[in-house]
Amino acid sequence: MSSLRVLRHLYISSRVIQQARHITETKPCRNTYLLNNCTAMTVMPVRCYAKKKGKKHNSKIDVSRSADDDILDLNDVKAKMQAVLDHLKDEYVKQLTVRTTPGALDHIVVSTNDGKIPLNQLGQITMKSSQKFTINMISSPQEVNAAVKAIQNSGMNLNPSSDGTIITVPVPKVTKEHRESLAKNAKGLCDKTKVNLRNVRSKVMNDIKKHKDHSSKDTLRLLEKQVQQITDEFNEHAEHLLTSKTKELLGDRKSVV
Repeated sequence: MSSLRVLRHLYISSRVIQQARHITETKPCRNTYLLNNCTAMTVMPVRCYAKKKGKKHNSKIDVSRSADDDILDLNDVKAKMQAVLDHLKDEYVKQLTVRTTPGALDHIVVSTNDGKIPLNQLGQITMKSSQKFTINMISSPQEVNAAVKAIQNSGMNLNPSSDGTIITVPVPKVTKEHRESLAKNAKGLCDKTKVNLRNVRSKVMNDIKKHKDHSSKDTLRLLEKQVQQITDEFNEHAEHLLTSKTKELLGDRKSVV
């Protein structure tokens, strides 16, 4: 009897092991518990992952009209910021022009007895070559000396000479270092423009805050968002001008500012 009992125990044990192997092969798990009735309970580990925080997308708002015209005139804000941007364009044309381009002297203003007059209105400017300009002052011979002085003080490192009513302006070769210096100045002017845009923004924001006692918070918050969006757009315009001007100055391509 004892032998039969041992054989029976061994048979049951082998069956239990076979069932356990079958379960673990078809259902992988880390822990399998065999119960008294030879069934298996599989414990599947579950790993919880933290949800990733999505990036905030600031949606555009309507800036075609003010959220409250009585508090803020958005067209006035845009006009002030446009004036700042236009000043940057003028500075790029006047101060940061590669000398070998046609029209490089057009921005120079001459002080005369009749006031300040653009050089191209006093004489005919001709670009003879990439290294020389000539200015025919036949229509304003009395302003030759004033024109020469204005060219010398233009900040373009030019040394003109005159012979009667003809002014000759030799143009030094534009070096890589000079182009890089101009590009650096272009960035400086762009940064200054952004500061001026922020100054306009700050003043407008302060004006909005003055209405906090008799206007809803939602209205004031929307006005602030409108002003911020307009500021961001003008900053983008300034960056675009900088990129275009830098490529022009470094000789990558000709760009119109």
